[in-house]
Amino acid sequence: MSIQDTISSKVSAQFSNNEWFELINESHMHSVPANSETHFKLTLVSEQFESMRKVARHQAMYQLLDHELNNGVHALALHLYTPEEWVERANASPDSPNCLGGSSSNNN
Repeated sequence: MSIQDTISSKVSAQFSNNEWFELINESHMHSVPANSETHFKLTLVSEQFESMRKVARHQAMYQLLDHELNNGVHALALHLYTPEEWVERANASPDSPNCLGGSSSNNN
């Protein structure tokens, strides 16, 4: 099973009654080999977040995906919203920034 499939399965199982779920492999936007699974953007809208502060939402996701984050996933952009917050955002999460090339960028 791919890393993306594993993340999707874990999130779907933990947040089974979600309003919106999207997991995008953004590895191609970074300085990694082709077909890598190292950079992901996860957007999740769930009523389960209504009783949680934003920091607690992220902590729950980091705990759920601890194995993946310690075994190959380098970056995980989390956009975690309640249904009300999602409507306020016009049903959209922010775009990810372009990769600056990490250590290979020109630092002049």
